Amino acid sequence: MMTCDHPVHPDRYDERVEEHLRSTGFYHVSQIGVVQCQKALVNALVERWHPETHTFHLPVGECAVSLEDVAMIFGLPTEGLPVTGMTLSSYEALEAECLHQFGVASRKSDCRGSGIKLTWLRDLKERSQLTDENSIQVYVKCHIMLLIGTILFGDKSGASVHWKYLPLLNEFASIGQYSWGSACLAHLYRSLCRASRFDCKEIDGPLTLLLCWAWMRLPYLAPVPREPRSFPLANRLEYLMFSLYLHFCWVAYSAERVDPDIIPAEIYMHSVIWSAMVPLVSFECIEWHATDRFRRQFGFVQGVSHQERSLDRAHGEVLTGPKNLNWATATTHSFWVMQWTNRYSHVLTDDPMMPQQPLDTYMYWYRSKYGDHLNLSDLAVQ
Repeated sequence: MMTCDHPVHPDRYDERVEEHLRSTGFYHVSQIGVVQCQKALVNALVERWHPETHTFHLPVGECAVSLEDVAMIFGLPTEGLPVTGMTLSSYEALEAECLHQFGVASRKSDCRGSGIKLTWLRDLKERSQLTDENSIQVYVKCHIMLLIGTILFGDKSGASVHWKYLPLLNEFASIGQYSWGSACLAHLYRSLCRASRFDCKEIDGPLTLLLCWAWMRLPYLAPVPREPRSFPLANRLEYLMFSLYLHFCWVAYSAERVDPDIIPAEIYMHSVIWSAMVPLVSFECIEWHATDRFRRQFGFVQGVSHQERSLDRAHGEVLTGPKNLNWATATTHSFWVMQWTNRYSHVLTDDPMMPQQPLDTYMYWYRSKYGDHLNLSDLAVQ
């Protein structure tokens, strides 16, 4: 069975910085507490993940974690600039960036390669006096880097966070202009693609997002809602039990299932892009948001899917060894970055799915193409 280091204990924040945190788009995700890992469920989902389609293959059809799920479960902004830019392997560049943004330089012992140790960031955060605007911004930047290094983009080490994200925090007023939600989803997809390899024994990434998605979509596996009127929705779930709804919930956030009054208005502000068929971008990480393959999650009719989208050399790119590169303009990545920029041109449009709409043609094609091995593993309910 694949292992997953979880749960991640949340990094709390001082209430005095709440308004600053809201302006960055990281306020809602900062509310999430500990979510206990269900290793059997994670393994069962990894079994069903197909890297070539970027979807789970279940008996009822293809499905996936989408931008809508990131917005509703984590409360992260999904609209905005792609999370990309330069990566530099120089310790001197890392030291200079820390000095510029935090007013104190990290020592080599405070780093792991191109990563800043989370312990150093926590110490710096706790020492901030919050007496002026600069100290508040330093505090919030440390908090965001800790979120990135744990619940959002955490790696298997769980000990450091790559400093490539730090320049995106330089202009404090611009932090909320990035699509942190799509970058988080890119990391989840990459983790699933890696974990689906036969020789992979470990999974990292935003597993809280994966688990909460499974509990929202497969409610018979879900915990009892601890705070049924809480947002983000990741905060609602705690002790495991099985409900009576033995089906996949295609439209998971309807008024019948989630009280619309608890969803902040800004979450829906750019909801039109949630169905966009686009690349998900986070520096070297490029994954595909294949919404045409799970239209039912957006209330549309599902037809026979098109050919799988190949990401060529951009898929599977890793930051091993010195990589001094601007990923926004790199020859392998610039095309995908531009596609994200044109995301509004790739939003799904279709007639709404009617109740009891026949899916005979789709299901015949789906079962013919992917065979009988479509059942969720028994591991999921152990």
